[in-house]
Amino acid sequence: MSLRLPQNLSSGIRFETGASVLDAEIAAEKAASLGRAGAQVERALARLNDPAAVEQEGREALLKAAAQEVWKFFIQREACGMRDQRPVIQALNIPRAVLVRLGAR
Repeated sequence: MSLRLPQNLSSGIRFETGASVLDAEIAAEKAASLGRAGAQVERALARLNDPAAVEQEGREALLKAAAQEVWKFFIQREACGMRDQRPVIQALNIPRAVLVRLGAR
């Protein structure tokens, strides 16, 4: 009499390959960098809305800094496959003055 593994258990075995481990690392790094970029945007927008910062640095300088952070965030989102920026614009309440500097209408 021979022993045979049940068919439902033998097909569920998956081996980790170098490619699957690398794919997981890349996905984790994309998520982390997207989170860092989003935090940078939030900080830049907070400074833009802070009257003390506006008085100290000037509105134009803060608009330029905020536009640069938003641009980097949009590029990172596109690299992750997220092409529609409208939900982020609404969620972060990105001012029109910042979007105009990016060339948005």
